[in-house]
Amino acid sequence: MHAAFAPFVVIVILFIILRFYSVFPFVPANVSLETIGGALLATFLRLFVAYALALAVSVPLALLVTRSPLMERLLLPVFDIAQSIPVLAFFPLIIIFFMHFGFTNGAAVFIIFLSMLWNIVFSLVGGLNVIPSDIKAAAQVFGIRGIGFVRKILLPAVVPYIVTGSLLAWAQGWNIVIVAEVLHTYIPGGSASNDLFGIGSTLVNATAKGENGVFIVAILAMVLLIALLNFFVWQKLLHYAERYKFE
Repeated sequence: MHAAFAPFVVIVILFIILRFYSVFPFVPANVSLETIGGALLATFLRLFVAYALALAVSVPLALLVTRSPLMERLLLPVFDIAQSIPVLAFFPLIIIFFMHFGFTNGAAVFIIFLSMLWNIVFSLVGGLNVIPSDIKAAAQVFGIRGIGFVRKILLPAVVPYIVTGSLLAWAQGWNIVIVAEVLHTYIPGGSASNDLFGIGSTLVNATAKGENGVFIVAILAMVLLIALLNFFVWQKLLHYAERYKFE
């Protein structure tokens, strides 16, 4: 199974299980496993879109930082400060901005993107800084420059750090998604109808309504998905990335 398709296979299988095998002895009668499966799928898609954006932005940022010692001295402190600022402090403003365009889903994706970004950036910077100087010298000797240098030297060299940073980014994303989907707490006079459909809002609203059965099944489903992704995706990617490490 190709690692790029593994997350989708995992979420589809889990959704099918929850969709068609809706009768389990431990599930309370008021719990719809189909709804739980849909909530998991909605949350996973938000996380995936945010991750794709974070990865696309982090690579050029890391390359920019490591372009020269001067750039590293100037930009690393700026990035460190940006990483230290709590992203949720700006969440109300982000929600207002996206609500102006009628795209509240974008607010959740954007806040998850911000929470993921710096994990990948700093992992990539660390990876770029450990590329042996003789590898760079050999590239110059053979005339490998520009895009060719990035494609043949830099990107393969940072594969282990991309995987590690991505693993940390997804962990951060799962932590933030519970807040990111519950928009009504950041909207004046907001109600649960303002929330985004997902496993995070399902957990929060189940707790608020005292629906313990829904909460327990939702948290178990989320833990199961995280475990499956870790086993079938991240562990395999970590093992695959070992071949790219410089000894």
